[in-house]
Amino acid sequence: MIHKYGSLSGRRILTFPAVHPCESTSLRVLRSSLIDIGRAICSYESSSVYSNRRNAIRTLHNVGNLLAFLEEMEPSDLPDSAFLGLSELHLAFQKIRYLVEDCTQDGSRLWMLIKAEQAASQFRTLNRLMAVCIDVLPLESIRVTEEVRELVELFTRQSPEMQFEVDRQDREAVCTVSSILREFERGVAPRRLDLIRVLDSIGVRSWSECNGEIRFLESEIALENSREVERAREMELLSSLMGIMSYCRCVCFELVDREANRPSDPRGSSNAAMLFSDINSDDFRCPISLEIMADPVTTITGHTYDRSSIMKWFKAGNTICPSTGKRLPSMELIPNHTVRRLIEQYYAENGILIPESDRKKNRDITGTIRPGSRATEGAMRTAASYLEGQLKHGTLCERNKAAYEIRLLAKSSIFNRSCLTEAGTIPLLLCLLPLQDAVAQENAIAALLNLSKHPTSKAVIVNNGGLKQIVEVLKDGLKVESRQHAAAALFYLASVEDYRRLIGEIPSAIPILVEMVRSGTHRGKKNALVAIFGLLMEKTNHKRVLTAGAVELIVELLRSCGREDLCINSLSVLSSLAVGRDGASIVLQAGAMDTAVEILRDSTSRIEKEYCAALLLSLCVNGEEEAVAGLASSSSLMESLYSLLSEGTSRASKKASSLIRVLHEFYDKRSLGPAAPIHYQGVVRAW
Repeated sequence: MIHKYGSLSGRRILTFPAVHPCESTSLRVLRSSLIDIGRAICSYESSSVYSNRRNAIRTLHNVGNLLAFLEEMEPSDLPDSAFLGLSELHLAFQKIRYLVEDCTQDGSRLWMLIKAEQAASQFRTLNRLMAVCIDVLPLESIRVTEEVRELVELFTRQSPEMQFEVDRQDREAVCTVSSILREFERGVAPRRLDLIRVLDSIGVRSWSECNGEIRFLESEIALENSREVERAREMELLSSLMGIMSYCRCVCFELVDREANRPSDPRGSSNAAMLFSDINSDDFRCPISLEIMADPVTTITGHTYDRSSIMKWFKAGNTICPSTGKRLPSMELIPNHTVRRLIEQYYAENGILIPESDRKKNRDITGTIRPGSRATEGAMRTAASYLEGQLKHGTLCERNKAAYEIRLLAKSSIFNRSCLTEAGTIPLLLCLLPLQDAVAQENAIAALLNLSKHPTSKAVIVNNGGLKQIVEVLKDGLKVESRQHAAAALFYLASVEDYRRLIGEIPSAIPILVEMVRSGTHRGKKNALVAIFGLLMEKTNHKRVLTAGAVELIVELLRSCGREDLCINSLSVLSSLAVGRDGASIVLQAGAMDTAVEILRDSTSRIEKEYCAALLLSLCVNGEEEAVAGLASSSSLMESLYSLLSEGTSRASKKASSLIRVLHEFYDKRSLGPAAPIHYQGVVRAW
């Protein structure tokens, strides 16, 4: 069996997961596979190589000569002893393909420049390995043209003396990068000329190409974070380089080219639709939890599970594969990047949100609260100061671009939010909201949304009159996206007790959110629901939400939405409203109880069932005996609750247990005849 080649999802730069061909592989098949890989290597264009260019060109030339040799040779001329040499050549070809792929990959140019010494060493090693592989072959017995034979023999003779050194221009560019990093460490803005020199050396000539470099470095940092072995120096370097590119993106490009924001190629969308036409979301469910996998990993048996589920399985003392029942010789878990990417593509194609793994959430909170290096800190503070100046003194076009850069920077890092807030960008962003410029308004409100996630930023927004301005955008925003961002910003601001009271006191705030639930897009409905949920943590807002007619609307949405995230958010809002008698009464009258029972019975989502149980318990506790009697009349409820005890989340199990006790107490009372009213204090404590 020959290893199948192609882009390996999730492979790190300068790692080569090559494998030897199986010993049972015939020489004919081995030669055929070598030719395929050789052609793939030669298909790469040297013009796409920006560092180690001479080494890459020489390697492509050598592979081309060996490819001609392989295409002319006849497998029947080869003795069995040739298998070893061709097998090792196969391994070298694999690694060369990965190396050339790294050198030509968009987004990795700066990283490959910094790793120029390591890449040059790999080129040297792999070329010499090819020469050794050819040298052990019985060339005298292989029939090829004299010209090809001379090329191959020349390669093997010259190989020991071949110099694969780092190009002079690459060394100069690396020195310039080091100089820029030292300047950032001192808090000094580097010369624009030096930045341009580095960008030119790696062929980055547009905003979108620069943004691609940042996204690649972010992905490398994420992979580095997921490794159990501490790699502090690597992380620091990656972070420092991302600081350079983030600063370049802000100051070196006057316009944001539309490459990054351009709609997908219709042909690509069609291909994606065809790719996923035969895939069901059940294919992405963990065999243990039956939930969509947030962090798919593969065991040594080749079966894929969600990391949290299989780890719980192991921690419970199980040493067998849950799918096959066979004993696992190792509990090693390998991240399945291919399945993760398929899940992301499938749900992006179908407009469904993807659950985040706990590790990703933790990384988002703790991994970016501090800068990754002194250079990163200097770059970010310098960029924040520059953007503040652009917002204050720039033209409308420059202010718009500054708002867009702040929007991106504030989304990616907690430390970035802190720097941008300290630089004084928030009052200037608020000044963009009333402008009759749809793009500027959207960028400004999106930037404020991302900044509102930071505790200090919340106070700055409110103290500068931001609440009323955000509500104005919520009401009359020039774009649908702007109104959606405004709703999300209110949710984050509502996390502060005083601010959710102030938002509720703005007469139009809650009615507009309710209207967004009625007529907004999917994202608009979701943002409005979570904003309402946040505001309901202030008791005085309960009456405002009830008066706005939210309950009937949300119950209707619950019956018709068919989306897990909207269902969960709707149940959360109804549960919050049902904590008081007035709210519970209105929720009951709207028919929410029957709807929740149906979802509890029919849903395959454990999270949906948990929230259904929470709503039903809240109605029983606050809706008095009328609610319990209505619930007791459901013939399928008990079966659903007992199923939740064993198959639901831990919180769902507790709620199901409390509901069962309530119903048993009701049945006992009814069988004994009229008695004292039922009290559920114990249930409340259990919940």
